Amino acid sequence: MLYIAILISFFISSSVGASFYFGKPVWYSYYISVVGVRTVKDVIDHYQEDVQGRLKPYLDRAGFKELPTALTLLGIKNEKKLELWGQNLAGEWLFIRNFPVLAASGKAGPKLREGDKQVPEGVYKVVGFNPNSRFHLSMKINYPNSFDLKYAKLEGRHRPGGNIFIHGKAASIGCLAIGDRAIEELFVLSALVGKENIRVIIAPSDPRKSQLKVNRPLPWWTNKLYQQISTEFTEFVPQAYIALD
Repeated sequence: MLYIAILISFFISSSVGASFYFGKPVWYSYYISVVGVRTVKDVIDHYQEDVQGRLKPYLDRAGFKELPTALTLLGIKNEKKLELWGQNLAGEWLFIRNFPVLAASGKAGPKLREGDKQVPEGVYKVVGFNPNSRFHLSMKINYPNSFDLKYAKLEGRHRPGGNIFIHGKAASIGCLAIGDRAIEELFVLSALVGKENIRVIIAPSDPRKSQLKVNRPLPWWTNKLYQQISTEFTEFVPQAYIALD
């Protein structure tokens, strides 16, 4: 199969000559579709030039002269948005831009079990990049984290679920779908910054605007979870960030 793919890619490259798309030969996407596998580096190489052009106005307005040293993503369920913040060399958190969430199943409240279709709520890390996702590109978060596992064990919930991603396209069950162009930007920037330098904080609403609460019965530990989320959000001061987006 690989041999055939190489022959196909050679034939296409010979026929199209020097035609390029964002720094890659136009046959690149055909080659990937045949081979079916690409690396994170492949994705960076293919999209970086275009992504830099798209993100530059946002990074410039935020005051970044170079890559952020760390990133935080604030997911706000009821507003269907993902805020992207970057940390500069002085340790300040600066708002970069909003990504609209195009699809996210479930409702306000934490994820409790496999199959409940809930987007998790809590403080998470990015633990992996999938350059071959069926949702174009994806970034995996570490749900269930230690908090989730602790209370699942206390309540006897043996299957809290998993495989939660931020990804492309506009369909999702338990994940955050932000569309293909947005995930290209976020994937490339995040891969360059490094997954160990990324936080993902997901809340039912924005605790900077009002106290977190959900108008339905929730587990007894939810108040503790919401206090944790609210404390994390205080690092990110909205200072006219809406005008920047």
